Amino acid sequence: MLPNKPRGVRRVNDRLVLNGIFWVLRSGAPWRDLPAAYGPRTTCYNRFVRWRRAGVWDQIMEALAAGHDAAVQMIDTSIVLA
Repeated sequence: MLPNKPRGVRRVNDRLVLNGIFWVLRSGAPWRDLPAAYGPRTTCYNRFVRWRRAGVWDQIMEALAAGHDAAVQMIDTSIVLA
């Protein structure tokens, strides 16, 4: 589902970029605070914006929700420590 541009400069690993995007969204931190372990912050930000404009996130959510008959779907990544 992720767009792929086969020409040009070699891409940063999509899994790494996705984890970086999820880290920013989950933490609420600004893009400039993205840890270097997730790759260049500009790459993560640019792909997030490009994929949003292309409707990739909507397609992913629709594909995840398509497997269930429930009227409402929720993806929750909450962690509770006791």
